[in-house]
Amino acid sequence: MTPTDHRRPVAPRPTGQAAPTATTATTAVAVLGFFVVTLDAVVVNVALPTIRQEFGSAITGLQWVVDGYALMFAALLLSAGSAADRFGARRVFTLGLCLFVVASLACGLAPGLDLLVAARFVQGAAAAVMMPASMALIGQAHANPVRRARAVGVWAMGGAVASSTGPVLGGLLTEVSWRLIFWINLPVGLAALVLLVRVAPSPRRPAPLDGTGQVSALVAMGALTYGAIEAGARGFTAPQVLAAFAAAALGLVVFLTAQARGRHPMVPLPLLRTPAVAVSAVIGFAFMVAYYGLPFVFSLYFQQQRGLSPLAAGALFLPMMLIGLVLTPVSARIVERTGHRLPITAGLLVMALGAVALALLPASVPLAVPSALLVLIGLGGPLVMPPTTAVLLNNVAGHSAGTASGVFNTSRQVGGALAIAVYGGLLAGSGGFMAGLRDSLLIAAAVVALAAVAALRLRTTAAARPQEAR
Repeated sequence: MTPTDHRRPVAPRPTGQAAPTATTATTAVAVLGFFVVTLDAVVVNVALPTIRQEFGSAITGLQWVVDGYALMFAALLLSAGSAADRFGARRVFTLGLCLFVVASLACGLAPGLDLLVAARFVQGAAAAVMMPASMALIGQAHANPVRRARAVGVWAMGGAVASSTGPVLGGLLTEVSWRLIFWINLPVGLAALVLLVRVAPSPRRPAPLDGTGQVSALVAMGALTYGAIEAGARGFTAPQVLAAFAAAALGLVVFLTAQARGRHPMVPLPLLRTPAVAVSAVIGFAFMVAYYGLPFVFSLYFQQQRGLSPLAAGALFLPMMLIGLVLTPVSARIVERTGHRLPITAGLLVMALGAVALALLPASVPLAVPSALLVLIGLGGPLVMPPTTAVLLNNVAGHSAGTASGVFNTSRQVGGALAIAVYGGLLAGSGGFMAGLRDSLLIAAAVVALAAVAALRLRTTAAARPQEAR
């Protein structure tokens, strides 16, 4: 199979467009799925000190409340994306959503930290099943590239609303009980299940499962994230850390070998060589290093260093999140005028600038200043993610949409998980919290700036004409 076999033709197809009712239901379901998946990635941050008070835990234990979710999310995304193509995106999404609702209930009922972390692992696995399937559903429901880009913008609103409301909502609910931050998923999940009845069946690509690829991907991603977390607590020379990194390297070698030689690889290597897929993966990784990692850092800074309550800390993230909520609906229109490359590159550079500016602040700066500068990080949301997602879906064939989405979201989740792991280690390091904070910000700036350079490789697209969407 050649790389072009995985590319979606840019011209709209005359057939295959879902009926209007089914298309609306599909978009709504995808939005709700993205909402709960994103909400549970951000809502926990402001509740961490309260959870620590109730259960008693070192910072490493708190990291597992966050990274248990992210680790399973990252480790299973490739398998989940492949499953969405093989068994149908709607069926796989339904399975993931049901599991997510059950896991959310278990998180809220957890009597101790161990069971909370275990339930977060299950939540992360369910989120991994849902995420690539939701992207594939959007791609399958909208054959026209312009309509698809606009649908991606609407889909991204699910994440933007969750990101903007998550910190404040988490702080508000934590004032009553931190358990409520998980139970809020129940009514949203049930609403999505009702809407799924109206979603059109998804195409399938029957093929034997790649057992070797799935197991080796799970080992590689899981061991890599675990090693990074333990390195922050024990040092890079600790035996368990070295063993984890060795297992990750071995898993990666086995995975790549299985994909190159297998008859039915879960991620065909020609797909990875497609420029849109490769560059999107780099951008997704870097974006999450800043957008997901920095709220973790500043949640601890606002509460532990500045003595704020969870609600007050959450409120300081509002400007950052609201800018994404406001601009995400118009991101597709911006791309129609400028093409994809300009907003993606500009968004990444603005995020890098924001991280550097935050790193230069003195420890006793008025809290309004870091809150305002975090807006520069928030600008990356609408400028980077919707256009990058549209580029990906526009350049892969429909039968590979789930797999390509799995690759993209794996890179995102690995970036987020490693950011939490590395930043947590730096904050708890011998240099002190504030030194760790500055180092974390400078690392984020460097990674995002390098991604901006990679984004220049994206093919310049002509501005889409509005009449194409009619």
